[in-house]
Amino acid sequence: MSAMPETFAQRLLEWFDHSGRHDLPWQHPRTPYRVWLAEIMLQQTQVKTVMPYFERFVGVFPTLADLAAASLDQVLAQWSGLGYYARARNLHVAARRCVELHGGDLPRDFDALIALPGIGRSTAGAILAQAWGDRFAILDGNVKRVLTRYHGIAGWPNAPAVEKELWALAQSHLPHSRMADYTQAQMDFGATLCTRQNPACMLCVLSSDCVALNEGRVEELPTSRPGKPLPERTALVLLAENAAGEILLQRRPPTGIWASLWSLPEAETHEQARVWFSAHLQGDYDGAEALAEIPHTFTHYRLRMHPLHWRTLAARDAVRDNDDLRWAARAELVSLGLPAPIRKLLGGLPALLGE
Repeated sequence: MSAMPETFAQRLLEWFDHSGRHDLPWQHPRTPYRVWLAEIMLQQTQVKTVMPYFERFVGVFPTLADLAAASLDQVLAQWSGLGYYARARNLHVAARRCVELHGGDLPRDFDALIALPGIGRSTAGAILAQAWGDRFAILDGNVKRVLTRYHGIAGWPNAPAVEKELWALAQSHLPHSRMADYTQAQMDFGATLCTRQNPACMLCVLSSDCVALNEGRVEELPTSRPGKPLPERTALVLLAENAAGEILLQRRPPTGIWASLWSLPEAETHEQARVWFSAHLQGDYDGAEALAEIPHTFTHYRLRMHPLHWRTLAARDAVRDNDDLRWAARAELVSLGLPAPIRKLLGGLPALLGE
């Protein structure tokens, strides 16, 4: 009688033991706080990008209590450049709720976790499985890709009906032990072997019964989202420098793109920019130097920014009394939460930053 074939989970765990990632910073030590922080940072962001941000972040906020006690500006400053800033704002609010409602700890309860901002079903499962070894499934982009190929599931994976089927499959494959390793194994397998482009099928431990491979459908699965061209918009960004070399910054609104970050003032047209300039600054609007265009792509649209640069301007009284408008000294810029393209713009002006 032939031996029963190893299960999906057993094969992934054996692969993980010799080919998985075992030295990620959030694994040593693997505390609930560090796991949670890593999972939030890893949403829509690759491991290699997250690692230095994670190290710096826990260096400044080593515990959940430290994060809760910090100001939003302090949190955004450490997050600056990582993108998707709603994650940082949600993380900060969630930390404060943990202090208020859960004794300063992350709750070991699925419903309590998903009640915290920024934590959905997959993230809650990843936290519970990795921090406490609890038996919960995950379904991030890597896992969706592996499951759609292995089971031959057609249809955009984020469509409700397809996602429901994938959740059921993810649950059916769960082992009864080593949940932290299995959770990491799934993510590693999708990120390093069953990749979106050019997957290493010859090395795959699931290849013997992978539907996509056996039916020649690897390249077509997972099914792409029905696409349409991203809309584009343009904006003028106003880079004003005073005689002391300080930069005029404006806080973004509390909702929307780059919410609550410090940035440069923005206008859609020269007419709007001229009105704003006249209300806040003293000088010649037409004396601006036009800098190179800065393109930036968001999830839902592309933004083309056209910077206008003035030197040695004076401010009207409104600037000094407005909490959402401030002159920032050169040394302060590194400690403020700035959008990545704005930070890149300022970093590209050595004379401005004294570099």
